[in-house]
Amino acid sequence: MLQSMRSSAKYIWFIIVFAFVGVFIFAQTSGLTDRNVTRGTTVGKVNGEPISVDEFDRAVRNLSEQAQRQGGSSSMDDQHRYEQMAFDQLVDDVLLREELRRRGIGVSDAEIQQAAASYPPPEILRAPDLQTEGKFDPEKYQRYLRSPGARQSGILQYLEGYYRSEIPKQKLAEQLVTGVYVSDAQLWNLWQNDHDSAQVSYVSLTPESVPDSTVKVSDAEVRSYFDRNAKQFGEQPGRAVISLISLPRPVTAADSAAVRARLLALRDEIANGAKFEDVAKRESADSVSAERGGDLGRAGPTTFVQEFSKAAYALTPGQLSEPVLSPFGYHLIRVDEKKGDTLSVRHILLRIQQSDSSAARTDRRADELAQLAAESEQPARFDSAARSLGLPVTRVTAFEGEATSLAGRPVPDVSGWAFRGARVGETSPLISADDAYYLARLDSIVPGGKPGFAQIREDLRQIVLREKKVDALAPRARALASAVARGSTLEQAAQANGLRVEQTPMFTRASPVSGLGRLNEAVGAAFALPVGAISEPIKTRTGVFILRVERRQLADQAAWEAQKQVQRTALTGRLREQRVQQFMSNLREEAKIVDDRRKIRSLRSEPTASS
Repeated sequence: MLQSMRSSAKYIWFIIVFAFVGVFIFAQTSGLTDRNVTRGTTVGKVNGEPISVDEFDRAVRNLSEQAQRQGGSSSMDDQHRYEQMAFDQLVDDVLLREELRRRGIGVSDAEIQQAAASYPPPEILRAPDLQTEGKFDPEKYQRYLRSPGARQSGILQYLEGYYRSEIPKQKLAEQLVTGVYVSDAQLWNLWQNDHDSAQVSYVSLTPESVPDSTVKVSDAEVRSYFDRNAKQFGEQPGRAVISLISLPRPVTAADSAAVRARLLALRDEIANGAKFEDVAKRESADSVSAERGGDLGRAGPTTFVQEFSKAAYALTPGQLSEPVLSPFGYHLIRVDEKKGDTLSVRHILLRIQQSDSSAARTDRRADELAQLAAESEQPARFDSAARSLGLPVTRVTAFEGEATSLAGRPVPDVSGWAFRGARVGETSPLISADDAYYLARLDSIVPGGKPGFAQIREDLRQIVLREKKVDALAPRARALASAVARGSTLEQAAQANGLRVEQTPMFTRASPVSGLGRLNEAVGAAFALPVGAISEPIKTRTGVFILRVERRQLADQAAWEAQKQVQRTALTGRLREQRVQQFMSNLREEAKIVDDRRKIRSLRSEPTASS
């Protein structure tokens, strides 16, 4: 067992060494060694405390590597998201350190030792060599901590650093959530919201029935709305209008069949004596596992996508699977060991791609497209290239920090390119995706931040217009309600006004209701009126309603009593989490935060004197 632990220690030490080498490589490729950006350069400040480029880049790299270990990608869009997450994380770290110092919260060596022994970090809980039948084994962990390998690997120093940081945060969180309690009355009220149900018939008068020409909206009204609701307009992401040329890379049924046939040929090669590991290194499209002979390590039932997992668990150790199709392509799977619900598994992955002849034709057109317009600063060349190749141009809106999409399909890297220093009129490099090649031109860009009145004037005008249309429906709604009061049925009054009565299914206070909306005055009235009663006109943001309550079913109090403690535990946990999040939000609002990331990106994109 100790030999196994020592092997694990070597693995952990390898990760530490690899990370160190990774830091050096990252520094060479990320701009840390650029003359324009040095290790002393800051990407921002929090209450005067600087955040260095070095620690920012390290945080971005850690998030990127973590995502890739979990199967994520590393596109420019993803990189932009990691940068935002890293900056937020570093800002929070500074604010937490300040708060911990202010409150005098620290941690003792004894507390660190106790936590390390009893509460392993998440990544250690998931370590394959510390599992027994798919579950973390505390005895293996304790033996490992006592072994020479633990001292040699540096894992003890890692645990000390981890808990020296985490325990004070936990103490702060405990102080913040003291006093969070949910009474029986609150629990019952929430249960009723989710389990009382009602059904109504209703007549709706919607703003779409009011012509725009009959409602006037003045600039003063729009400005007044902006001033009244200024606090609602928080930080907005940057927005860019982009023209896209797409060159599809169609995959046919014949292409899929060819990949499957190729995998069957590899299966025969292995069955006839070739080593699985050698074939995986030579052929597998999964470059990470290919270097290890296709080894995916130890895994549980939920580790892989459903198609892969189902096929793997059907195999006996040493057996080769038939080709298994998943969203990633075709897999050839071999299980090396099975202990309980834990597998040691290898695979060879072949992605489904165009045939060589089809790909060659597409690639030639892509090369021509790139030569005509890629990375050009002349906007007309983009349009000329599209006409020359007979390719359509589509305009899309991209938002900072979000992947751009075209007809529901994600287009990688476009958003990341647009918001990382591209200039209006500039054309992107040729972007290669699994389904197509893309070329983008930046037509306009609005930086993120708190929006000014001019930026959202037209959006606000539409909001005010809709509100005034709803107000304009009031006389018609009152006339309909009066007809009902004089003895007409709801159906008769609706028909006389050219309207019809709709009926909802049973719904709760908390559920969205088709036709009525969610958590609004109309939904509330359904639970306030007696069964059979008809309401007065009810104005909501989406229209004016007159409704009749058809049925109501009250929540079962005995069922609530039976689960009350489970409900209290779950809700208390959520309320505690919300209190901590609100506390951090308040710290951010009160802090003076300077964000210089745009300036750093600009510096890194500038050529040095030597270049």
